[in-house]
Amino acid sequence: MIRPILIHPDPRLKKVVDPVSDITDELRAVADDMLETMYDAPGIGLAGPQIGLMSRLIVLDCVKEEGAAPRPLIMFNPEIIASSDEKSVYEEGCLSIPEQYAEVTRPAEVTVTWMDRDGNAREDSFDGLWATCVQHEIDHLNGKLFIDYLSPMKRQMMTRKSQKLKRERARA
Repeated sequence: MIRPILIHPDPRLKKVVDPVSDITDELRAVADDMLETMYDAPGIGLAGPQIGLMSRLIVLDCVKEEGAAPRPLIMFNPEIIASSDEKSVYEEGCLSIPEQYAEVTRPAEVTVTWMDRDGNAREDSFDGLWATCVQHEIDHLNGKLFIDYLSPMKRQMMTRKSQKLKRERARA
């Protein structure tokens, strides 16, 4: 089921969310819905708060090559346990801040621990777009948006555009 995505500014997008204590069938179904919503948008990542789920759950799939098999990842309680000193810059966007992009500098590589959909502890290292995406989605769980990395003026400009889009969608 495709779920509505919250648009910034929405107070739920600025909240630190709670860890998942028990991976239930209901939460697994929500994770599947999140993947479907993300692919439909289209996007490469989606966090629980973006659909109003105030739990530490993210989904991502950064495979963009034409004809390549998708590699969906579902992460409950993801946590960055190591990051490289080396940085990388990507032009980031966000499904909660539609049609707006800006360059953000983040660690080039990160190691993340999480629980998979079956409750198994997992750990993996990510680089390139995968590293940027997983950091962006974990930021959502901590009430942080990619525009929070920008200058106050640029952040304010993007917030105004988002508010305008939100009003237009509400009228439609």
